[in-house]
Amino acid sequence: MKVTEAVQHRATIRGFLQDPVSDKMIQELLEVSARAPSGGNVQPWRIYVINGQSMDRFRTFMKDQSTSESEYPVYPEGLHEPYRTNRYALGEAMYEKMGVGREDKAARYAHLARNFDFFDAPAAFFCFVDRKMGSAQWSDLGMFLQTFMLLAVEAGLDTCPQEAWANHWKAVQNFVQAPDNEMLFCGMAIGKRDETKNVNTLRSERMPFADWGKFV
Repeated sequence: MKVTEAVQHRATIRGFLQDPVSDKMIQELLEVSARAPSGGNVQPWRIYVINGQSMDRFRTFMKDQSTSESEYPVYPEGLHEPYRTNRYALGEAMYEKMGVGREDKAARYAHLARNFDFFDAPAAFFCFVDRKMGSAQWSDLGMFLQTFMLLAVEAGLDTCPQEAWANHWKAVQNFVQAPDNEMLFCGMAIGKRDETKNVNTLRSERMPFADWGKFV
């Protein structure tokens, strides 16, 4: 598979099949992903995989957990244009695919809650970073995670990166036994997309080059 094909095929999947994914495959994908660049070769990512029995235990554990205030703002306060429109246009397109109207608050909240079941994915991991790291190292996390998602496509898998887990950071930290000096950035659902779920046909729009780039 060409890199371009992997980039075009990758999508944020919100409905997975129960087909299992082996620990061996996940580890191999993560080890290759660690070839992603990081400033000074710091390699700031800290990864905790849950799969199989640990996923079952985690889902049981989460039933008794409540949300907590996020340790970092997922979106900046007062999100302005064009970023605000991009965000809300995605939400409206997603709910339209699901047949959920704007006035149906209960259905919208129910869908958001499915984040915390990994949208039924059989496997997942959590990405943490040392609290002393700065914004440059957070960008390293993005390169690592994108590399993993593209390698997953090559391996016949799909993914869903989830910053929503920042609202359950304390519960996640307790379950995976991450040390206090590590901060949860996101979760990553892993599995195969359920083609019967209409939400998985969503292809988010991208702004044209002229809106965000220029040759100097």
